[in-house]
Amino acid sequence: MDETIEEGRESVAEGLVECVPNFSEGRRPEVIAAIRDAVAATQGVRILNVQSDADHNRFVLTYVVPESHAVDAGMAGARAAAALIDLREHEGAHPRMGALDVFPFVPLGDVPMARCVALAEELGARIATELDIPVYLYEEAARDPKRTNLEYVRKGGFEGLRETVPNDPARRPDFGPAAVHPSAGAVAVGARRALIAFNVYLGTADPSLARAIAKAIRHSSGGLRYVKGLGLEMPGTGTTQVSMNLTNFKATSMVTVMDLIRAEAARWGIPVLHSEVIGLVPMDALLDAAQAFLQLRDFSRDQVLERRLLLEE
Repeated sequence: MDETIEEGRESVAEGLVECVPNFSEGRRPEVIAAIRDAVAATQGVRILNVQSDADHNRFVLTYVVPESHAVDAGMAGARAAAALIDLREHEGAHPRMGALDVFPFVPLGDVPMARCVALAEELGARIATELDIPVYLYEEAARDPKRTNLEYVRKGGFEGLRETVPNDPARRPDFGPAAVHPSAGAVAVGARRALIAFNVYLGTADPSLARAIAKAIRHSSGGLRYVKGLGLEMPGTGTTQVSMNLTNFKATSMVTVMDLIRAEAARWGIPVLHSEVIGLVPMDALLDAAQAFLQLRDFSRDQVLERRLLLEE
């Protein structure tokens, strides 16, 4: 049996969590590498993916780590980001409020969601105490029901929060000072199920059209359940983007989302150029897409060669 596969199975049984921190840097490779290396140096960390975007000026780091070392790994990334990223000099298409902007813990195997909530609380308290950065708990870790949604937590971004946090009690953080850090901003730390970060590029430079399509497909404005979406400008490219999080791909598939975007784009006379996945994607999500597109009948997951080989190991 392949040793890496066996080690992975043992780790899940011992309590492995996935971490998917988003950092506000996508243009300086040396900074991305330094933050990645700081996290990778923590005991038990296995880096799975690093993906950056210069237009968003953001990168997503995906790794797994035993729960006993998860908070230390999170602190390593937070500390490096605070030292190397200054939001006063940052600009990008994606909304952001912190150098380390978002940090979700995702349970794997038999790890309960409650354990990831506890990890989020522990990491949030340490970031606030050791780095003097305000922390908001979101998703399953939220103490305020309104903060379940990341969009609410991040409303106004770094610049807006500088004004509202000291003056509005409703915007006070769960941990740390009632003021954003001068250069590192604020952080959202939470616990959630696996999601798919899915972006679709449109052949128009008009951001109002991308926003109209995003409004049509996201659940909060009457669109598809389990879809969050924003219409973003991609400066200097002649394109725009519908940037999405799909929070339950079994209930609302990538194919369903893509079909609706194509229909809305056609209504506006806009071509759909291409799509992309940010970070990692569950195998079943792509198999669902292939099965729907090919109109396969009586198809079984056991017919996938690589999947069968893994099961046989």
